[in-house]
Amino acid sequence: MCGIAVVLGPGAAADAATFEAMLGAVAARGERIETRRAPEALLGTARLCIVDREHAVQPWASADGRWTINLNGEIFNHAQLRAELGPTRTLGDTEVALEAVLAWGEDGLRRLRGEFALAVVETATRRVFLARDPVGVKPLYWARHDGRLHVASEIKALAGLGARVHEVPPGHCGWADPATDPELHPYLDLYRLGESRPPILDVEEAAAAVRATFTDAVACRVDTDLRVGVVLSGGLDSSLTLTQVHALHPDCVAFTVGTEGSEDVAYARRLCADLGVEHVVVPVRPASIGLREVREAVRVSELTEYGDIINAVVSRRLFAAVHAAGVKVVLTGDGSDELFGGYDMYRRVGADDVRRLFLHKLAYLSHTELQRVDRTSMSQCVEARVPFLDPAMLELAMRLPRELKIRDGYEKWILRHAFADVLPDYVLARHKNPMSHSSGLHERVRLFRPLFRRFYREAGYECFAPLQRDFSEVLRDHGFDLDAAVAAARPARDLTVAEHARDLAGALRWNVVHAVRRPRSVV
Repeated sequence: MCGIAVVLGPGAAADAATFEAMLGAVAARGERIETRRAPEALLGTARLCIVDREHAVQPWASADGRWTINLNGEIFNHAQLRAELGPTRTLGDTEVALEAVLAWGEDGLRRLRGEFALAVVETATRRVFLARDPVGVKPLYWARHDGRLHVASEIKALAGLGARVHEVPPGHCGWADPATDPELHPYLDLYRLGESRPPILDVEEAAAAVRATFTDAVACRVDTDLRVGVVLSGGLDSSLTLTQVHALHPDCVAFTVGTEGSEDVAYARRLCADLGVEHVVVPVRPASIGLREVREAVRVSELTEYGDIINAVVSRRLFAAVHAAGVKVVLTGDGSDELFGGYDMYRRVGADDVRRLFLHKLAYLSHTELQRVDRTSMSQCVEARVPFLDPAMLELAMRLPRELKIRDGYEKWILRHAFADVLPDYVLARHKNPMSHSSGLHERVRLFRPLFRRFYREAGYECFAPLQRDFSEVLRDHGFDLDAAVAAARPARDLTVAEHARDLAGALRWNVVHAVRRPRSVV
């Protein structure tokens, strides 16, 4: 994983200060700053060295010098693609990504099994080809300023330009040059996932497909000589991820963040003990979270929804501990709720809206949960991989009806059924219990919610989008009518003063009550 910074256009070399500021803004994403400079092109990466660590330098140039690539992410099937493409100068995935695009064009993007954002620059013309993975695990933004095109991995690298910042949407690609905006189009349409194949209605067929597909998604993400971490909340998704990583990789460690005595920590400890997996617990007391930490979470995460910012505060603590333990690669259970009906909203919408809601949530993940995971992990030089969002898993999940996902009083039922012989009963029987809510951390951070917008503005992120109310709240307020909720969310709207006041009053009540109830320590 890396941070990308690119400046293209007349006078680029004379604007080295802007380029250095962009690199500085994404520097935390990597261990090494590597650059290529020309009069009209400045290209740089903050590289996190994982695959062919000594030789796969970036920006990487083709053998004839015509093309240069900046890659943020990992291509998990680079060895298989290399066998098709022929000999390469490195064993890294960056070179393979470039050669795949040059050999196969957009079809090459569809053949990349990975989590990536890339910029391929044609040396002579300064044209650039931009592309992003199907679900937007890795970010990519662009802006135009002073007749030049600027491209970067994070909004903070572009916010200082004083220009409007745009994103390359998930599953999109296209060409741009210093004089024209990118012409982007989908090479994979998230809203049409699963349409070309029949639904899977048989329980055992569905379970077998889920098991095989998820196992394969984990296997390709642990194909590394590095130690692999797992973010373990004690819930179904992360527990399943840990069991598969433990079975497929010889050296793994689990990380759990939470308050001592919480259910999450207890479940996580029990599972790690049963598996014999090393377990690192990151204890967080609600009272230890203060204004400075909340402000930094807003700055780091760049998130546009309140609920995700609250979770980002906790995630920063977690990934700081992962980095301190010397672990570069972790797997997470993110995306499972969006694929298999982990939220109440999937029960509440009408039958005609179910598929569209699943697809809407998937398409928007790159602005919410995935963005939180990317920013909070990469700010600590940690690469977070998300096997549930492998393209094959996306396609499969959209072929399964709601009745296989929500059944017998359980969310994500088909996952439980598919891995019933792998997961212990205490995990299989546990319902979803969001960590930040169950531990009290959510209520602590909620005290600072009225200040989120001020922090967001101070960081300059309104150059991209305004801070807005959570879509789940909009959907609930419109009686789970999906069309009405989508319409109400455009344009994005913030919470009202009255809503902020009610929210703050509720948070104050919770914090005062629990401060009074806090047991005295025994000497």
